[in-house]
Amino acid sequence: MSNFDSVATVKKGTYWQPFTANRLLQANSPPRTLVAAKGAYYENVEGQKLFDTLSGLWCTPLGHAHPLIAEAVKKQVDTLDFAPSFQMTHNNALSLAQRIADMAPEGMNHVFFANSGSESVDTALKVALGYHRIKGAGNRFRMIGRERGYHGVGFGGMSVGGILSNRKMFAPCMMPGVDHLRHTYAPEHMAFTRGQPTWGADYAEDLERLVALHDASTIAAVIVEPVQGSTGVIVPPLGYLQRLREICTKHGILLIFDEVISGFGRMGAPFAAQRFGVTPDIITFAKAVTNGIVPMGGVIVTDEIYKMFMTGPQNAIEFCHGYTYSGHPLAAAVGHVVLDVMESEGLFERVAALEPVLEDAAHSLADVPQVADIRNIGLTAAIELKPAQEGVGVRGLAVFEEALKQGQLLRVTGDIISFGPPFIATENELKNMMQTVRKVIEIVG
Repeated sequence: MSNFDSVATVKKGTYWQPFTANRLLQANSPPRTLVAAKGAYYENVEGQKLFDTLSGLWCTPLGHAHPLIAEAVKKQVDTLDFAPSFQMTHNNALSLAQRIADMAPEGMNHVFFANSGSESVDTALKVALGYHRIKGAGNRFRMIGRERGYHGVGFGGMSVGGILSNRKMFAPCMMPGVDHLRHTYAPEHMAFTRGQPTWGADYAEDLERLVALHDASTIAAVIVEPVQGSTGVIVPPLGYLQRLREICTKHGILLIFDEVISGFGRMGAPFAAQRFGVTPDIITFAKAVTNGIVPMGGVIVTDEIYKMFMTGPQNAIEFCHGYTYSGHPLAAAVGHVVLDVMESEGLFERVAALEPVLEDAAHSLADVPQVADIRNIGLTAAIELKPAQEGVGVRGLAVFEEALKQGQLLRVTGDIISFGPPFIATENELKNMMQTVRKVIEIVG
């Protein structure tokens, strides 16, 4: 019998890890290996508990090892472990789609399941292109992303994404006809803002510049994260998303909100669209929908988009797209439990109540000399560090490594520390998280 707990015979490099400095990781002895998780904490191979400051990778808002989820997984495996979604369906997928549609903004009543954020984004881009083609506007092929945007690692998502390190190796294979809005971060006007900046709504006018450059009749969709997460919690200026919506509507351009991070309560509402009072045409989701237990993602579309696809012959496949594991019974079963727990424990309301606690705790570090900026909204925050003399990212890496010693698992990108703690975290845990970060920064210098 295989010993899944033993790594003694595993050669270095056998497991090529994603978004990881693999050589640096392999040089560590013992490796940074996690062996268990419970509530808001991981346990590493040395028995040390680590506070989960980012809910895994933004995906475990209920914390870890929730007993109701474990029970649902076992029950579903014993009942219906797989069911094809091509020409067949099952009750879990049907009812979960309805529940998600009921949570979505008004008029968004149709759900297409995928298996990750990356797949959800590529699905959304295909929906946008297909919608215009069926409508007789096949000339609308351009996609507009945004600088510093992250939309996964599929070729579509990379193309509309705006993070250089994710793009440069694959530049020859990027989608044609893609342009990017300016990002909305201006530290000279926004540094240390609590919540939404009051300056910067005019950044939305950059879309009018791209319309004038390319002609609106060639643009299919604009895709943005309501809150830019992976690049370091860039919060939209007041009025910015509303103005984007107005410009898209004016020119017949679809607006896609990538809510892979912000969806399912992270902003204190079902979706960020509701938090900001802006209804897009398409929403992408993933991560929190299954609490990270089983991969699942999807898109939610308006009635208008869905009806446009339903105009051909009744026996024809309306959308030649999908995945083997779309609407997987196990994922759908877990999704139901996640929504049950969020409702029964009032977790959206809990996030709203914890938001000012996290805000105050984060901004209490404003006096730390090495801190360049602090940003927050919902149950998210970011602390941006000033680069060390040795170069960008050196201080950030040192903070990450010291934080592990101090019992915190941080998410550090370059010199930006991003926070997205579990919804079940206590006020004291949030305060302790930030005080530990203060201590770590002071140790690193």
